[in-house]
Amino acid sequence: MNFEKVTLEGQHVRLEPLSKLHREQLIGAIADGELWKLFVTLVPPIEGIDGFIENAIDAHSNADGLAFATIDKASGRVVGSTRFMKANLAHQRVEIGFTFIAKSFQRTKINTEAKLLMLTHAFEVLNLNRVELLTDYLNNTSRNAILRLGAKQEGILRNHMVMPNGRVRDSVLFSITNHEWDGVKQNLSYKLTG
Repeated sequence: MNFEKVTLEGQHVRLEPLSKLHREQLIGAIADGELWKLFVTLVPPIEGIDGFIENAIDAHSNADGLAFATIDKASGRVVGSTRFMKANLAHQRVEIGFTFIAKSFQRTKINTEAKLLMLTHAFEVLNLNRVELLTDYLNNTSRNAILRLGAKQEGILRNHMVMPNGRVRDSVLFSITNHEWDGVKQNLSYKLTG
């Protein structure tokens, strides 16, 4: 699947295609909470940011997806990143992953609205059948956040991947399907009004 570079914009957040122009502010977002130290995530360390951005650009060039800089509209600051990845046009599915938000912007409307924008694009513009989300089995915060979006847990992929520290991770697979989208959209829209 070839993702056109699009900007997705809501009331609280703007998702811009990730580029080298976002580098310095992305470093600031990662440093806010030292996110790379969380052993249950794949947030790049500051010295790995150039590789992270290059990987995102290469993935888009290879039709694997599209990475975004997550921008808080009120401040104009880059507060994180997220991406469409592992796209499969033949089966009309994509994964949303590599999501991280600066600690001071966690538990705000930023991530909820970002997911609403991405899911709307996936189901209403790209006409996909399925969006997948995966997280580390040990990452209870992420698992609960994905469930709050309205995704359904499908199972556990045991010994799924090797983490940077060598730990073999079990991953939890969640999904949202096109038949569930209307209810999920209502749920997310409601959360943003509160």
